[in-house]
Parts: sequence; C-alpha cells; structure tokens
Amino acid sequence: MSANSGEQVVWRSSSAPTGDRGLNAYMQKIYFFMALGLGVSGLMAYFVSTSQFLANIIFRPGAFWLVALAPLFFVVVLSKAISKASSSTALLLFAAYAASVGVSLSSVFLVYTSQSIISTFLIVTGLFLGMSVYGYTAKKDLTSMGSFLLMGVLGLVIAMVVNIFMQNTMLSFALSALAVVIFTGLTAYDVQRARLSYDAVDNGDTATKKALVGALMLYMDFVNLFIHMLRLLGNRK
Repeated sequence: MSANSGEQVVWRSSSAPTGDRGLNAYMQKIYFFMALGLGVSGLMAYFVSTSQFLANIIFRPGAFWLVALAPLFFVVVLSKAISKASSSTALLLFAAYAASVGVSLSSVFLVYTSQSIISTFLIVTGLFLGMSVYGYTAKKDLTSMGSFLLMGVLGLVIAMVVNIFMQNTMLSFALSALAVVIFTGLTAYDVQRARLSYDAVDNGDTATKKALVGALMLYMDFVNLFIHMLRLLGNRK
C-alpha cells in the first residue's frame, strides 16, 4: 500500500506487545470502522424493508441481480482504490459498500421475524467477540489455517452457486453450517492479521487506510456469520 506522498509503505509484522497503546488505538479504530459499516448496513436494510415503494423497485425480477452484485462491485472498487485514494475518500467508499450490502440484506427484515434477527445478531456478536479475543491474543501463527479457510470460502461459493439451480434444502442447510465454521475461523485469522499489520511509524493517513482494510475484512466476516447463522436459526414470518 502506498501513501498519498508516493512513499512505499511495507506491512510489517508488529512486534508490539498486546498492551501497547499505539496498537490498542489502532485496533480500536478498526473496530470503530467495522461498527460504522454494520450500522450503515443495518439502517439501510431497515429503511428499504419499511418502504413499500423501494421494496417494490429493488425486488423486481430485473433488479435482483443488480442488487445482489452491487456489493461485489463496490468491494472491488474499494480494494483497488484504497491504496491510492485519501483516507477520507476510502472511508466514503467503505460507507458506500456497507450501504449496498444493507440494500441487499433488506430482504432479511421481510423474511425473518424481528425476534430472530435480534437474537441471531446477539449470538453472532458473542461468537465474533470470542474469536476476536482469541485472534488478538493467540501466539500461534494462524496463517496456514487462514489459507485453508480461504480455500474453503472458494469451494463454498462454488457450491452455493450450483445450489441456486439445484434448490436442495438440505444442501443449503449444510452449506450454511459450513459457512459458520469457516467465517468463525476467519474472524480469528483476520484479527491476528490486522494486529500484525500495525506499524508505529505509519503516518495518520496510512494507518487509517490500513485500519479500513482490517475493518473491511472483519465486516465481511461478521456479515457472513450473521447471514448463515440466521439461515440456520432464524424463524420465518
């Protein structure tokens, strides 16, 4: 990743102890950005689901794929732009990505009961926090586990695409259970990777953009955990 000045910044493995103030402030910024993204997504999902006009437009057959693929477009743009854009522009792109995810998640409020959504969110929050603590404090290098889980994500995506045509309920349930396992492990891996990306010599803009990268990874872990856990535990209306 390069800073705006053109200076090349190397992502070093941090040797700072977990009690280091700079590291703690950096991790707090990551979780703040992640929480901001989740808040934007939640508000957007609720707003769309409570607007009959917007719901009728968004969930028309012709607009379905546009809504589903918009988050992918934004995350690709964000990933490419974050190294070149200013930290404020990168933050705006992250918010736009979170908003697009919120639009695609608005169907959750139409399909599942409010009690299911709230209870699942609380369960996922507890699970996420537990794995975050593990990833932050783990002495073991989780790189090999992370690489294995990322391969699992690829296989999961392929299987889910195939099941769109098969419409196999049991396979869908099994894939959601597998997804919960995969993204639970990835949460710990991504937290450790975020911690190791910290470098005390980074300037404010570079540190913010690094924090946004970490927040993006953790945001995606949380959202995927929530979606698949809801499919397993949620009660439909």
